[in-house]
Amino acid sequence: MVIVQQMNKVSVAILLATLCLLLRYEGPPPQDLKFRLDVATARQAFDFTSWEIETLARKVTFGMLAPQRWMDDAERSRFVLAYLDQVREASRLSDEIGRAYSDPEVRNPAEATREQQTALTDLRARMQRTGLVAEAILGEQVSVILRQGGFGALAQILPPVSSTFTPLPYMLIVSPREIIQTIYQRSLVAGLTAAEQDAIEQDLETRFPDKSCYVTAIGGLAAYPAMLLESSDINWVSEVIAHEWTHHYLVFYPLGFYYDKSSETRTLNETAASLLGEWAGQEMMLRFYATQLGRVKSLPDALNSIKPTEAPSTSPARFDFNAVMHHTRVTVDRMLAEGKITEAEWYMEAQRRYIVANGYRLRRLNQAYFAFHGAYASSPGGGAAGEDPIGPAVRQVWALSATPRDFLRTLRSVTTLAALEERGGE
Repeated sequence: MVIVQQMNKVSVAILLATLCLLLRYEGPPPQDLKFRLDVATARQAFDFTSWEIETLARKVTFGMLAPQRWMDDAERSRFVLAYLDQVREASRLSDEIGRAYSDPEVRNPAEATREQQTALTDLRARMQRTGLVAEAILGEQVSVILRQGGFGALAQILPPVSSTFTPLPYMLIVSPREIIQTIYQRSLVAGLTAAEQDAIEQDLETRFPDKSCYVTAIGGLAAYPAMLLESSDINWVSEVIAHEWTHHYLVFYPLGFYYDKSSETRTLNETAASLLGEWAGQEMMLRFYATQLGRVKSLPDALNSIKPTEAPSTSPARFDFNAVMHHTRVTVDRMLAEGKITEAEWYMEAQRRYIVANGYRLRRLNQAYFAFHGAYASSPGGGAAGEDPIGPAVRQVWALSATPRDFLRTLRSVTTLAALEERGGE
């Protein structure tokens, strides 16, 4: 009887394996948009499998040592700030080398920058060791803040806070031209130049003339561990770690599990993560770094403001980027609703040039740009979100919640604005 049962199990396993092999060759129809975009961008796609294997192996090995457990809070904060000093110095050296290679007056940039390149190589070798410790400390500090916000079971934050500084993939966003809406999103290889980003966009828009495309750098990505942009700004780093942890938390609930269901769900999710990240960043500064930063007077604001995307090189006092972007989005939404697609695209290009003339490096402004940046609707001014009602609704939930945990408990089971409004009426 046991043998017969085992044979039946083997037969079933063989049958299922055969069906899997058959299904493996069943692809989506050639006219399927996602399939066609996947094929068109396959060569530029980011290899998450290799990244995960390498990163997790490094994290597990380091976790067995955990040297930070012998440090008190003050020592930990000093260690992190020292590491961020290294990040800033590496950025300075890279800039010096880059300027030499782009300066036509420098005949032999390799020779001219030999000293900087040697210093950068040595610094990067040290940062590989100190970076793992800094990442672990930051994760533990953010966990303390999350526990203050009501999260955690038996003093454990679930999922555990984990992040790593790493070259980030670029993000491709595709929107229809007639409406601002993310219909496709894919992570592309790290390190794309502006020319390469532009070439990808132009190629896809030639293949899909009714679509708008945008390729952008990002500040973080909710892989696990979370992927972080190298930055010397402790406040921004703290925000991003908590922001990405919020995505990790929500993936176990409808708001995270159905992240790609619609632009509405994505905006709810990203706005919630932004608000919690901003709160955690402020609390991190007060709890761990206010005293330390009181003596660190050499951190210039310009170097401490590495933003997730195209940050301004200067910020004229009378030019309000957020207000201009809000006005532009509202105007474009109205023009598209009236069917004036070409006129809206001309207007966006005119506005882009106006923004650039006021000191902001904005490579592209189109429907896909607004589809991506409009999902981050935590700013009261609207910005790229325009008149989207999701931002104010989520901010109201935040204002009425007793704790950050209560805030996410309210949001985590909703995926539409209508559902959130119903929840608010309960």
